[in-house]
Amino acid sequence: MNQHLKNDNSLLKLVRGLMALLGVVIFSIVFVIATLVIGPSQFVKWFETPIATPTEIKPVDNLWQAPAETTIPTDASGDEIRYGRELIAHTADYLGPQGKVMAISNGMNCQNCHLDAGTKPFGNNYSAVASTYPKFRARSGSEETIEKRVNDCIERSLNGNALSNDSREMKAMVSYIKWLGTGVPKGESPKGSGLIELPYLNYPADSAKGKVAYEAKCVVCHGKNGEGIKAADATSWTYPPLWGKDSYNDGAGLYRLSRFAGYIKANMPLGSTYNEPQLSDEEAWNIAAYVNSLPRPEKDISSDWPDISKKPIDHPFGPFADGFNEQQHKYGPFAPIVETRKLKK
Repeated sequence: MNQHLKNDNSLLKLVRGLMALLGVVIFSIVFVIATLVIGPSQFVKWFETPIATPTEIKPVDNLWQAPAETTIPTDASGDEIRYGRELIAHTADYLGPQGKVMAISNGMNCQNCHLDAGTKPFGNNYSAVASTYPKFRARSGSEETIEKRVNDCIERSLNGNALSNDSREMKAMVSYIKWLGTGVPKGESPKGSGLIELPYLNYPADSAKGKVAYEAKCVVCHGKNGEGIKAADATSWTYPPLWGKDSYNDGAGLYRLSRFAGYIKANMPLGSTYNEPQLSDEEAWNIAAYVNSLPRPEKDISSDWPDISKKPIDHPFGPFADGFNEQQHKYGPFAPIVETRKLKK
């Protein structure tokens, strides 16, 4: 009987060996045929894990560029412009919790949102401010000055308190912003102003997927808990906090998903530009959803959008005039909201 078992085991091993050999032969035949028909590179792609690739954005002709600093006057008006630039670039040194002038903000700098002191194309720059202000803004329901716009940023993005319009600091920042708009015709917005307008997703932005992308692409600079990285002097941020008590509040413009996704797409991670992005559109939407899903300071916005029909599609706080709920207004999909509003016009 033992002899029969040995014979059976030997036969089983032989069959298994032949089957393994047959599998190798079949795979080799399939590989050769597939390589001849579709090419080796495409065949290999079948076995790769899909990776989100950035959407190509063509370079923009006649892109706005900030005036050269050598054009700043050498008189007292130039000193004011230079001080304004310093305030935009290093706001925390002057207006932060340990500010040299006063302590009215959270320690972030204006250029954390308005990149390169408000000069980067599609980096939330100031190119169109002087040419378009004063103007009516639906959020306040009133005509606003540049001073009002600056204070909105201080109160919302810097979660702080407003400056006096006649303060030296306000005058300097306004002078710098106006200087940046040199040569831009009144009423016009040059190419490269504002932010990239990303196509809407056909589904809600996914904060869970955004967390995965954030941990892969953003955590080195902004921290696992969104805490950012403090500068060496500990009075400001080298890389700003994205949520928590030191970040922008829920009344800030970047709390709107379309604004934040466009900002991320053209500027993040560090080194990205509008025409050389490092993230896919979907990754940008999802990272924005993840960051804006997390706790941050709250602002009293009860006076915002007095005409609720003028609320942006991604303003996440009701009431709304279109019948969609806060969840969809925050994360999308946004196309149905757009189409519904078109029908009501």
